[in-house]
Amino acid sequence: MLDPLVAVGPLRFGMDHDEVKEALDGEWNGGGQGTADGWRWIPYIGNCVIAVYDQDDCLVAVEIDARAGPFVRLDDVELIGRAPSEARAEILGLAARRGDEVATNRSGDPQIAAWGVSMSTAQEWGQLLEGHVGRKDTVITSALFTAPGDADDTAASVIKGYDVRDLVANPGAWPVTPDHERPHWDWNPLEYVGPLRFGMSPHQVAAALGGQLPAGRTGAFPFWFWKESGQWSLHNDHFEHAGVTAHYWYPEGVPELGAVTVHGRTGPQLRYEGIPLVGITPSVLGSAIIQHAEDHDVGLRFSLNGVAVPDGPNLYLDTARMEDSSVSEPTFCAKDYQI
Repeated sequence: MLDPLVAVGPLRFGMDHDEVKEALDGEWNGGGQGTADGWRWIPYIGNCVIAVYDQDDCLVAVEIDARAGPFVRLDDVELIGRAPSEARAEILGLAARRGDEVATNRSGDPQIAAWGVSMSTAQEWGQLLEGHVGRKDTVITSALFTAPGDADDTAASVIKGYDVRDLVANPGAWPVTPDHERPHWDWNPLEYVGPLRFGMSPHQVAAALGGQLPAGRTGAFPFWFWKESGQWSLHNDHFEHAGVTAHYWYPEGVPELGAVTVHGRTGPQLRYEGIPLVGITPSVLGSAIIQHAEDHDVGLRFSLNGVAVPDGPNLYLDTARMEDSSVSEPTFCAKDYQI
């Protein structure tokens, strides 16, 4: 149960690490990450519960995993592991009955300050028709629960390792551009994606995309994002109009284009051996790639997210949310670049 701004299940805000560990029957992973300003996050119960502590080692936020975390209920509304649209409808109804205001957070999900709740989602995994466990086409709800105060963005940033305020905010809608309305780009593995060639500078990337400015950019100082010491490094430029995100790395000490993510909902279409890669139902795309590999006796590898991809092109296949479901969102990488 959630006691808004006070406790999440057995965890009460203000507890220290030892008290949290005892409340969770000693289920501590032994990991965690500290920050330059004294904040830290620690995983428990196999990463299903992430606790965030402030400079005084007081529990200020708890993130619950969508796939395997404990269920959390407020009154008659279950918050974790739900279809987002169903959870949102019930949250709005409960908030109306309680007289509480519901805002929209950066992921486009409900955020209720009076409850200390910021909703989010994660890709669902489970038993597939083929009999093995794998990635499904749907997304389900997770949540960040916070103590009183403005801890939402700080806690989320501590967990993610970058300032979430740099993300392009989603207004709470997930429109998908039909395939026939998308531009179609060519790509050559390890060399270029449409007009973008690996090794370009950020200025060259912007010029190749018609001179448009990025809608958002993320980067970091060498000792955490809020500790402004050392040289700030650009990591990503998000081009909303073009439907791509440019990822930079520093093989020669200056930012060079190392990878390009094509946005699943709105980006241009690209193909691999005739198979469309962008904006496709993930299970359909996965089956098509595996079938092609079997038919042509070519190699496959499995990326870190457990998805089969062709061996050789340094291609990573992720997903973009589409309300309660998802579509494919590929990232094309230079040689030796790793996600």
